Amino acid sequence: MFRWYQAKLAKRPILTQSVTTAVLFATGDTLAQHAVERIPARNHNYQRTGRMALYGGAVFGPAATLWFRFLQNKIRLPNKNAEIAARVAVDQCVFASTNMFVFLSSMAIMEGTDPKEKLDKTYFAALKKNWMVWPIVQSVNFKLVPLEHRVLLVNVVSIGWNCYLSYISQ
Repeated sequence: MFRWYQAKLAKRPILTQSVTTAVLFATGDTLAQHAVERIPARNHNYQRTGRMALYGGAVFGPAATLWFRFLQNKIRLPNKNAEIAARVAVDQCVFASTNMFVFLSSMAIMEGTDPKEKLDKTYFAALKKNWMVWPIVQSVNFKLVPLEHRVLLVNVVSIGWNCYLSYISQ
């Protein structure tokens, strides 16, 4: 299975990362609904799961793939630890804050609610929580994980994170 994934990743990285991200964002939402919010399976909100999958596949997957490639190519320092710290800092200051804004706005628009209201209510609290989790994850990611697998690692960790995002998005 891993070889098959590797072959797809080498041939069509953005498409492969996008499909993987869509599946894992949907998984995170499903877990949020049933494990966190305790919604019975018969009451599963498929539209909500679809919104998460759409965002993951159409927005986050391609954006993260290109973003990690950008960081790898543009942030180069002689000291590898300083390089990792710089990548994490740029990732958290630029990508994380932007992605949180786009995620919450997109969810509000797809839900037919007011994006400004959702941002006012949840953006800064979610961003603070983000900064408690993701700098550590990204430090490990940038230090130990090859470029082509960084989105996959983020997606696996994101199963739990997306439970949180999906929950606060409601």
